[in-house]
Amino acid sequence: MKAAPEAQKRLLDLAELDAGLDRFRHRRRTLPELAEIEELSKSLARAATQAIAAETEAGDLAREQAKAEADVDAVRVRIDRDQKRLDSGQVTSPKDLASLQSEIASLHRRQGDLEEVVLEIMERREAADAQVADLKVQRDEAAATLAAAEARRDAAFAEIDKEAAELQDRRPAIAADIPDDLLALYGKLREQFGVGAAMLHGGRCLGCRTTLSIADLNRIRAAAHDEVLRCEECRRILVRTAESGL
Repeated sequence: MKAAPEAQKRLLDLAELDAGLDRFRHRRRTLPELAEIEELSKSLARAATQAIAAETEAGDLAREQAKAEADVDAVRVRIDRDQKRLDSGQVTSPKDLASLQSEIASLHRRQGDLEEVVLEIMERREAADAQVADLKVQRDEAAATLAAAEARRDAAFAEIDKEAAELQDRRPAIAADIPDDLLALYGKLREQFGVGAAMLHGGRCLGCRTTLSIADLNRIRAAAHDEVLRCEECRRILVRTAESGL
């Protein structure tokens, strides 16, 4: 393949520009905020899950407390009913009277037991409600921290994208100075190696950092100025300049 020396040198400008675009893409992929956001998202998910579990437990305890209180109320109703029967004088049989008094005493003990259950549930519910409140604070704090990190990420993305767009806008003008076949070869090599063209500087390929042998340098010296050369080591397009050491 042949191309004017000036067109080949433009490959170096294009390679430098593409390297700059690659750096912008790398910066975008490796922003510290991305790893931070990932960890914060996990923390927020954990806090949200824990908050839901705590709310579920608190809800279960509220229902358990309501049932226990209903049981206490039911016993109180029975006590009031039996006490009224006892106070009314309707029960005259000593045996029935003793049975009623025994039942009332038994109901009072049952009431006491149930009230203790209610108190125990209330204590557990109070602790559960406190845990819910704490977890909600943690969840909200995690959400706020995550939002702040996302805002920093978005600001960094905007800055990177702006600079990359400015660089990308310069690419067509450089590419226009390069013949289509040479540009296609450059693109193919760039896909394979990341860098499609490199300068021969002081007898050294700056693409693979290999110092060329005397035989290779002699071959390059003998080549026509418009001959498109390739590095024997890395196969990138090797561009000759005044600094090539030829």
